[in-house]
Amino acid sequence: MALAPQPVGRRERNKQNKLERITAAAGELFAEHGVDDVTTQQIADKADIGTGTLFLYAKTKGELLLLVQNSSYVDALVKGRAAAEDIPDALDAVMAIVRPVVECNRAQIDNGRTYLREIVFGDPEEPYHRDALALTVQTEEAIATVLQRDQRASPSDAATLAHIVSAIMFISMAATIYITRSVDEILDDIRSQVRVLLPH
Repeated sequence: MALAPQPVGRRERNKQNKLERITAAAGELFAEHGVDDVTTQQIADKADIGTGTLFLYAKTKGELLLLVQNSSYVDALVKGRAAAEDIPDALDAVMAIVRPVVECNRAQIDNGRTYLREIVFGDPEEPYHRDALALTVQTEEAIATVLQRDQRASPSDAATLAHIVSAIMFISMAATIYITRSVDEILDDIRSQVRVLLPH
């Protein structure tokens, strides 16, 4: 006989509620002012908690940014995967995955660039950093799946190509020389590089 799921206790509900308030407060403040111009005290005040409590959920402002951006990134990846499913052309399907990720990252350019820097240089032991790294892996897996539709691409080659596409995306979104580029200009740049990589 299957056991009925145990109800979530009050303590867990309170923790989840605080996390949601922190995420909402940080997301709002970061979107309005940019991560560099927001203090942890402002986030704590907006979430209606003490700064000590805030640091139980995220030790640094970088971790708070990862928490906020990861949530948006998940939605972008779901959207991209769904869009790619019905596109037969490999390049177009890859770009269908890439587009919402770039749009998500460029919603607030400084925040997006700081997010990428946190992924590379942040503490991999921190939970939101681990989540961000997992999302980059999932993005590469989605791209590799699309590339394997072409019978000429072995699973190993598709995974390697997906890793290269990920690096191209990263540089196109993070590089200072691209800071003034629009989403469409960045996507055009990524597309032109990915086109050269794919089997002809």
